[in-house]
Amino acid sequence: MSWNDFYQRRDILEAALRQAGHHPADPLSLDEIPGAAKYFATEAELLVALQYKWSLVFNGHLRAEMADPDYADHDLALDRVDAVTRAWNRATAEHETLRAVLDAALERCPALLPSHEAELRTLALTAGLADGNEPTAEITKVGSAFATLLRHGRQAKPARRRSPMGHLLRLLAPSA
Repeated sequence: MSWNDFYQRRDILEAALRQAGHHPADPLSLDEIPGAAKYFATEAELLVALQYKWSLVFNGHLRAEMADPDYADHDLALDRVDAVTRAWNRATAEHETLRAVLDAALERCPALLPSHEAELRTLALTAGLADGNEPTAEITKVGSAFATLLRHGRQAKPARRRSPMGHLLRLLAPSA
């Protein structure tokens, strides 16, 4: 893929999200998104690309939260759940339409399931709610329960005062 292709695909993803902004539960029409049919054969391919975009955004926020030096001296178990919650809330707040499109498309697009289940396991393992030695299905269930709590408005505790380094890491997360 050339840089030109990269930028065109990025612009198509942004156009798809603008189109979905009013009705994120509706299927994405490749015919209504300029250039989409050139790069994506089906809606499922476009949705997989959007899922990848979400993964980059969320994982960037997650890495920034987990590396926050402000929490090095605190209770790790509690802080991990809080850090994952903050990462999820920030990523979702910044990319609300993207998250809504993916949530709505999950049932109609089986191609999203592997990435979605991997994300659920990441939530459970990173938050310390599951152990890597547990069966994959069990880790996925725990992650699903945690994601449900996150989606239904569970708010993080008030943010603690942060160091400039932690703030810098969070600012860099969206660029990942």
